[in-house]
Amino acid sequence: MANYRKIGRTEEESPLPFADLPADTVEMRVKEGSKIRNLMGFALARMELEGTRRIVFSGSGRAVTKTITCAEIMKRRLGGLHQITKLRPRSLRETWQSSTAGSGAALTLLKTVPSVCILLSKEPLDPAEAGYQPPDSAPPLWPEPGAAGAARAGQEEPGFSPASRGVKRRCRGSDSGGGAPPEMVPKLSKEEQPSETPPFPNYTYLLNPQQ
Repeated sequence: MANYRKIGRTEEESPLPFADLPADTVEMRVKEGSKIRNLMGFALARMELEGTRRIVFSGSGRAVTKTITCAEIMKRRLGGLHQITKLRPRSLRETWQSSTAGSGAALTLLKTVPSVCILLSKEPLDPAEAGYQPPDSAPPLWPEPGAAGAARAGQEEPGFSPASRGVKRRCRGSDSGGGAPPEMVPKLSKEEQPSETPPFPNYTYLLNPQQ
């Protein structure tokens, strides 16, 4: 197939492998080139409505991994969703055209690829059905801003305020064996640091005129 290029691709149309789906069920067909951000923006907006109770993500071939990712993001964002996963083969028909001049008719290939369909529902589903998963009890993927701020505030070290973060943590008496608690010494600026004592204080230093 080195001298051929793909000019067309069609998928076999088949109904979803779920019985008694409501008419308002949202169906998301995930393709290989689909962007997760665009898919989830539409799916989340529909599932946040009161009248929408179920959604189905379906994909085949190289889009299977992306389909599972979309379903997991939906479960983390909303929470409390019941899931049923179905696996099935799907037929693809590809049309290839030769790139050389004077070639014959195009070639048609029939391929069978794996396909996945994931049903997410706000309402309870049949636990006895194959592929059923109960709602996940893990915490949400994106916690509320107030909870995140409170968690960071609880991780502050006792005895240190945010204003003392610029103080150099050097303790006096930390090397000694005394029982007195160490004392925090603030970090001095370059202007506040004492000048160095010359090595020979009894000598007079002259400037070198050649410098």
